[in-house]
Amino acid sequence: MSRTALRICPLCEATCGLTLTIEGTRVTGARGDRDDVFSKGFVCPKGAAFGAVDADPDRLRAPLVRRDGELREASWEEAFDAVAAGLRPVVERHGPHAVGVVLGNPNVHTMAGALYPPLLIAGLGTRSVFTASTVDQMPKHVSSGLLYGDALAIPVPDLDRTDHLLLIGANPLESNGSLCTAPDFPGRLKALKARGGTLTVIDPRRTRTARLADRHLAIRPGTDALLLAAMAYVLFEEDLVDLGDLAPHVEGVEELAEELRDFTPEAVAGACDVAAPVIRTLARELAAAPTAAVYGRIGSCTVPHGTLASWLVDVLNILTGNLDRPGGALFPQAATDRTPRPAGPGRGFALGRWRSRVSGHPEAKGELPLAALAEEIDTATGEGEPVRALVAVAANPVLSAPDGDRLDKALASLDFMVSVDPYLNETSRHAHVVLPPPPPSQSPHHDFAFNALAVRNQVRYTRPAVPLEPGRMAETEILARLVLAATGMHGTDPAAVDQLVVDQTLGKAVMEPHSPVHGRDPRELAAQLTGVSGPERRLDLMLRLGPYGDGFGVRPDGLNLAKLLAHPHGIDLGPLRPRLPQPLKTRSGKVELLPRPIADDLPRLRRALRERPAGLVLVGRRHLRSNNSWMHNVPALTGGSNRCTLHLHPRDAERLGVRDGEPARVRGAGGEVTVPAEVTDAVRPGVVSLPHGWGHDRPGTRLRHAATDPGVNVNQLLDGSLLDPLSGNAVLNGVPVEVAPVAETVRAATCAKP
Repeated sequence: MSRTALRICPLCEATCGLTLTIEGTRVTGARGDRDDVFSKGFVCPKGAAFGAVDADPDRLRAPLVRRDGELREASWEEAFDAVAAGLRPVVERHGPHAVGVVLGNPNVHTMAGALYPPLLIAGLGTRSVFTASTVDQMPKHVSSGLLYGDALAIPVPDLDRTDHLLLIGANPLESNGSLCTAPDFPGRLKALKARGGTLTVIDPRRTRTARLADRHLAIRPGTDALLLAAMAYVLFEEDLVDLGDLAPHVEGVEELAEELRDFTPEAVAGACDVAAPVIRTLARELAAAPTAAVYGRIGSCTVPHGTLASWLVDVLNILTGNLDRPGGALFPQAATDRTPRPAGPGRGFALGRWRSRVSGHPEAKGELPLAALAEEIDTATGEGEPVRALVAVAANPVLSAPDGDRLDKALASLDFMVSVDPYLNETSRHAHVVLPPPPPSQSPHHDFAFNALAVRNQVRYTRPAVPLEPGRMAETEILARLVLAATGMHGTDPAAVDQLVVDQTLGKAVMEPHSPVHGRDPRELAAQLTGVSGPERRLDLMLRLGPYGDGFGVRPDGLNLAKLLAHPHGIDLGPLRPRLPQPLKTRSGKVELLPRPIADDLPRLRRALRERPAGLVLVGRRHLRSNNSWMHNVPALTGGSNRCTLHLHPRDAERLGVRDGEPARVRGAGGEVTVPAEVTDAVRPGVVSLPHGWGHDRPGTRLRHAATDPGVNVNQLLDGSLLDPLSGNAVLNGVPVEVAPVAETVRAATCAKP
């Protein structure tokens, strides 16, 4: 007999509510939850395929431990014994920085991934931390840190109320939104147009989002910061700057005007391949709109000037008075945010508090560039010890980081590696221990990270839809035990990890004058927490102390876990609201419009005014049915238009002798790949495009469906040397490549033989 259960989808940033159909313990169907307060029934192909993702037969069902060079199934006790025996000697002999931690994108899609990795890193005391952020969004964190004093204070476009939306390097009809959590992003864009609003898309590809736009500009890849700087110049030149209510909260306006004096539309037009009159029109329309928002994403982050582009997105919103304004770009307020502190100066944001051992890359937000992981393992020279052991949590950097071949070899040389992953993939195949979490239907779900980026304030929580299968271990317990094993506390009750967090959090809260529990007894407060597990008690704690919380009885109508459980479709907390100056943590207590690291990097952008690519440049692309390398093992989410092909413009194809459907060889600084060509005018001349996340052809994996159509690893074209210097983010777009038909390449090699 079938039943239904609610579940928040964990497969992308849209966080849509699902209604699952369950037969016994198997999910047999998934549809949008029409009563969900946020998604209101919307579902994409990934959410509809939830059951297939959940039941993938290649998911590991038990831990694997390497014995005599081979990974074999083991008990949980044996697995954690092996973790403790492998990690602790490395720490004791070589120090904490000899243990690296790599966190992948799926961490932010699970409760466990949000709650425990910070404890693991702090417990180890390592500075060798690498995450997916530095192949994606780190420029936005850095620009927000410099502007607002908080790397997590990221304003999002008020999609439901704006009159004018400018998207640069973003394709939300395929990504479902990124650093902007918005179920049914396509519907919200159509609603914008239906109410008479304007949508402008700046992208070198004519994406699905671009086809919806009122204006699409096919910019030259990598020149986003130049275009945005020229728009800001026009605002100053034509006296269109109007901060409005922001004025008391912003410093550095005059200094910024002086720094931008060289970025005239005429000066940048040649580099961007966007005409100067068009740039002026963009700026004027932005200033004239009743409300407007500029939103940039991965295409403008993963470029040589990614931090400057991310900064200029906010600069334009500020100069037009649209930051912290309904219809503009606002700071969301998640229910689990910390108790809001009084407005005033903070500690600010610092870059480069330490540097990587080999190349001296500065840390950003406590992280080193993922592109530097291989050299931190395989290079003995440099101050300090190489990384000798690695903890990888939901990470597959062999595919997601530049030069996967080098990293592949480096991982094989480690003294010890533990991977928390449901699959034996291109990275976890190197582990000495693999700890597989259960399928998502067997896990609870609350979006800690994405609710802080949501276009509407709301809160939702779903308990496991299916009981934990015998022999499985909850992901929260896996990570709690990993924390204990890595920090010399192996064998301690994993519940002690959650209790420690509760005790420490309440101990600090009762000492803070602005806290609703100031001066109270932390033991009495802890006794009031509800929940059937340690993670639920921690969620209850965060809700109670958060901006909408009951304050442990201080606000009877406030939030707590019991109230949230009584609203299974979620609780709507209202539209985004102006919040300045409260979110600011800069030393001045104001928005610091021209931070010193930004000013110091602008000469590099001025030099880019004279740069022109000599040949083809590479950009990535996304498909609605993919999320990085996660989902290529699910038949329902592959095939059709979700293929690993090289997009190139007909003029380039004719010039190069590349034919549609035939193999082409693509060569970059890091290597070369052979991939079927797909000739299309959806990409501008001079640009080729390959999707990210493919390359499932390495031996020793257990991804049977993905291996039938493996595609190629686009990141193998990169050698890891190109980084945005402020954020350490890998440059993935606008990278020079060479393309030739395979037959011509073979013929040239043959002719070259003596």
